[in-house]
Amino acid sequence: MTTPYQLLIFDFDGTLADSFPLFVRSFNAVADRYGIKPMNPAELDQLRSLGSRQLMQQLRISAWKVPLVAYSVRRLMTRGLAEVSLFEGVPDLLRRAIDAHKQVAIVSSNSEANVRQVLGPELAALVSQYQCGTALFGKARAFRQVIRRAGVSSSAVLCIGDEVRDYEAARSEGIAFGGVSWGYTQPDTLRALNAHFFDAVTDIGYR
Repeated sequence: MTTPYQLLIFDFDGTLADSFPLFVRSFNAVADRYGIKPMNPAELDQLRSLGSRQLMQQLRISAWKVPLVAYSVRRLMTRGLAEVSLFEGVPDLLRRAIDAHKQVAIVSSNSEANVRQVLGPELAALVSQYQCGTALFGKARAFRQVIRRAGVSSSAVLCIGDEVRDYEAARSEGIAFGGVSWGYTQPDTLRALNAHFFDAVTDIGYR
């Protein structure tokens, strides 16, 4: 798809960065501490077909535990950050966006320091806004803040992500969404959302 959008808001983990194996390992490492169900490798495909709220129910994560679990998982992922790399084609994707005079923002539950470290100095400098450390269901507010600072209308924005909650947040703010096939969520789940869908990084084009 060739996009006419002026502002591109990317999710990070599972969209730009291949961090799912580290996420699963980090999550399972804290599961006993919080009395939640670990992710069984044999069940990963089924778990990846769920939205965030369904996943919380499946793994027995009470709402009040979410910030605690997220904090602990993020700390462990920070320690293992050296094994996280960008998906193939992402560096060129970001460079092409800038060459096409697009604004690029990243909205992520991960920390800005982690995002910048994985991107590296050159690519990190291409991103005009970082809205990081967002709550699990706090992306709609983050999108609103990014759009306001960018000075564009909602119709000029495309959010690209790999989770149902990314889609839900984008829809609540009236902005377009594009799901990716290579992230945390099963492709068929995202295809069913009736939104843009990208099978490969190179499918994301600009004009």
